Amino acid sequence: MTAPQHDLRNPDDVNAQLVAAVMAKDSRAVQARLQDGADPNTSGPDGLPLLCTAVGGFDHETAGALTDGGADSGVVLPDGTTPLLRAVDLGSPALVGATLGKDPRMRIAEAERQRLLDLARAWYERGEAEELRRRTGTSGPATRRLVNDDEYTDIEEVSLGGLTVRAGHSGVLTDLERAFGVLAPVPELVARAVPYPDELHANWSAVSYALAFRKSPQAWSDLTALRHHPDPVHRRLLAAVLSSRHFLANFHDRPDIAQDVEFLAQWARDEPDGEVLARVLDVYTDYAHPDQEAIGFRYAGHPDPRVRREVPYCLIGTPRSEPATTTLLALARDPDSLVRCVVAQVLAHPRELTPADRESLLALLQDPDPDVRRRAAESLSSSHDRTAPVTDALAALLDEEDQNLRLEAAYALAVRDDPRTDEAYERVGPLGPGFEHDHRVSAHWHYKARNRPGTT
Repeated sequence: MTAPQHDLRNPDDVNAQLVAAVMAKDSRAVQARLQDGADPNTSGPDGLPLLCTAVGGFDHETAGALTDGGADSGVVLPDGTTPLLRAVDLGSPALVGATLGKDPRMRIAEAERQRLLDLARAWYERGEAEELRRRTGTSGPATRRLVNDDEYTDIEEVSLGGLTVRAGHSGVLTDLERAFGVLAPVPELVARAVPYPDELHANWSAVSYALAFRKSPQAWSDLTALRHHPDPVHRRLLAAVLSSRHFLANFHDRPDIAQDVEFLAQWARDEPDGEVLARVLDVYTDYAHPDQEAIGFRYAGHPDPRVRREVPYCLIGTPRSEPATTTLLALARDPDSLVRCVVAQVLAHPRELTPADRESLLALLQDPDPDVRRRAAESLSSSHDRTAPVTDALAALLDEEDQNLRLEAAYALAVRDDPRTDEAYERVGPLGPGFEHDHRVSAHWHYKARNRPGTT
């Protein structure tokens, strides 16, 4: 029995398919049906707009597809709410961001903007569990579980009395203020973030991102004062803000980046907490600065391995100085495997290896940690080194159980036009999903094209 055929030219058919896609939480199918002409404001089985279905299911991807496709997130529903207000009520920053739509400050009336802000603030100030108790009349503890809010952030989901919300109203409030041009004082924003000292937490992320947009002298003064705060969490938040500022600099005109770099250089010299110092160095080494090498030497023997993992990035200058090379080679024997991983990566820059670099990478290729071996293999295979010891050491990886290492070996032979290449790819074995666009796979095709009979 064949499945019924739908006529995509028929509005009823395409709208029915849109309903099915939203109910299945299939955002790609939703986008496709909207492109086919489906009405984004189609009603779902409950008679409400499909956007309410996506919102009620915490389905931010489908909500975003519907909103981008023209769904009205501000339509007034029978109970006086709107899809956007319902999203705010549920406390998911990702869901609110997906439902907010473009140019909300211009599009949403001032009274409605204030209603959204007031709702988010009421949840934030009362607390999710307490508000659920008030709404449901249920006493006792709420059930909490950590969930992904979106691809990049986590959030707690809070359930009580048959209702479930996400504990992201702090982040929702912060995001709405930024979208509506409301400049909350820096200390207030900091107070919203520090209870969630995890850079993957949606509330922390919302604050660090919002503060990254602040450019006034007063905001900079309030932020830099956090450098000397006795609580390391406050200092870590400052590092996160500076990281977000650097990210935004790639998309916005930011003439004050030099100010950030100098501030980071000074901070890197005297931060006492290992975790915070590692984060400061991580941000600092994203920039070019004349003191980087000296700061790297300063911390090469730091007791916290998280700090030592950042040191090689301080020593990556071109050309690399002899003291920097000496320090890197010493770190290649660090007891922490992640430090050795970073060294294996950094030694490949520049790709013209010195004899000392080569010997160190060959030693790392024998490291007991498979991640270190993999990183060393990647550095050697992509280097310009064509010496027999390197080629033979890479070919020996074809005996490894790790398929990725065998593939790296085959790639190394291919780019070197080694006659063992075809056999090497046979020994890699069948590759599963995810390798369709892998440069190491396409290297075999290029090798065969270069070495085809009659090719010069």
